[in-house]
This record gives sequence, C-alpha cells and structure tokens, in this order.
Amino acid sequence: MKKQKIIVVCGPTATGKSDYAVELAKKIGGEVISADSRQVYKGLDIGSGKITTEEMHGIPHHLLDVADPKDVFSVSQYQSLATKTIGEIIARGHTPIICGGTGLYIDAVVCGTIFPAVAPNPKLRTELQELSLEDLQQRLETLDPRRFDLVDKKNKVRLIRAIEIATELGTVPELTKNPEYDIDWHYLDLPDDVLKKRIHDRLIKRLDMGMVEEVERLHTEGVSWERLESLGLEYKYLALFLQNKISKEIMIENIQKDSWQYVKRQRTWFKKYAK
Repeated sequence: MKKQKIIVVCGPTATGKSDYAVELAKKIGGEVISADSRQVYKGLDIGSGKITTEEMHGIPHHLLDVADPKDVFSVSQYQSLATKTIGEIIARGHTPIICGGTGLYIDAVVCGTIFPAVAPNPKLRTELQELSLEDLQQRLETLDPRRFDLVDKKNKVRLIRAIEIATELGTVPELTKNPEYDIDWHYLDLPDDVLKKRIHDRLIKRLDMGMVEEVERLHTEGVSWERLESLGLEYKYLALFLQNKISKEIMIENIQKDSWQYVKRQRTWFKKYAK
C-alpha cells in the first residue's frame, strides 16, 4: 500500500519556518500542523513565538493552544493528536505540513514511534519537580545509564518522564518505530552570524511586545514558578527574573546563550534530514 506523502518544515529556531510553511501552504493547498513543545500550551504566545491569526493569512493551523500550561503535555499525546489531524487534512483533500523545531515531536509522528505505556505518576512527578536539574540527571543516570546517554539532559520534563518510566519498568525500553508516511523534508537554516542576530533582535522585540507581562499573567492564573521554569528558554529566565533571582541583564544574556545551545541541539537532531 502506497504511503501518504506529507511535508515537514524543520530546522533551528528563528530561521523563519512559520512564514515558509504558510507560503508553501498557499501554493499547494496545505494546512499546517505545529510541532513546537511550547506552542501547544494556551497563553504561551509571545515567549514561544506563536504565529498570529494575521500571520496565518487564512491558512488553517493545528495543534496550537491544545493544552493547559499547568499540565505536562506528553510526546505520545502530541503524536496521537497529530496523527488524527493528518488524517482529517488528507480527508479534506489538502496536504499536511508539519512545521516546527521540536525534533522529538516530529520524529514521533513521521517515524511512528511506539512509546511505552506507562501512566503518569502524579505523586512521583510532584516529588521530582522539587529536584534540581543536576539531581534529576544523577537520578536517571543511576536508574538507567543507557537512557541517560540519550535524553536531553537540560530538559527537566524529559528527565522526569524518563525517571517515571524507568521507575515503573526498571528501564526505559528502546523505542520501536513504524513509519507510515512518505516525507518531503524542508530543512531551513542560516549562517551563524545571521542567526545570532535574529535571535537577539527577536528577543528584544518580544520584550517590547509584553513578554514579561505574559509570564506575570500566567503565574497569576495559577502556573507555578517551578512549572514556568521547567518550560525552559524564555519562560525559565523570565520566571527567575520576576522572582528577583536574576537581573534583567542576566536574563537577556542567559536567554540568548541557551537559545544558541538550543540551535546546536536542533542542528544535531535534524542533520539527518538536511538536504
């Protein structure tokens, strides 16, 4: 049976993936499925760079604002929703365009990754969320050295989930894959100096747009400082700034530094798809 063709627009942050996907969708009759681990959350708009209604230019976008930021949205949840959405788009006679920089989300869909069926453990998660990044790393390394070598060691959410699975099963099983689609890859990137300037300019613009106020509002609405910090990048350092734990200058410096480290990780992840 012939595999259904879908398009994936991927690459590092700040390379213009959203605009590219919209222009592509206009040409081919496509609909865009976001693959961004922060844009799935309601209210994480400015800090995540979520596309606006005006910027969509009438192109349908999916998997934005589908989760409560107080809750953890899992990769398997994303996979389930994205797979369902792909089927609906194809049924309408349109082309699905997955667009984003969260490699784990993209691979979960296009590779058909089968995840271990381990239910969330709220009590354990509450305990783990109190631990530092270093404590989580040490705990996972002790529980499952193989998974520790593979996990994103700076991502508390990924570390907590790996510990949760390893605690339940004794180890995190190797993920099996069952690809269902024929993928047309569109990898975007820019020279280092151009990309660093875009990251800096984007950050200043987002601060002017009210990114600090966005995080204040999220906290007022019940999203804990710990949860905001776990969302990483802008949300982590804005939360620390608003708690008076770091200065504005340090906040800006750390966001830019971590954003560049994120670019490096994205390039490593997507290099197998770069053409």
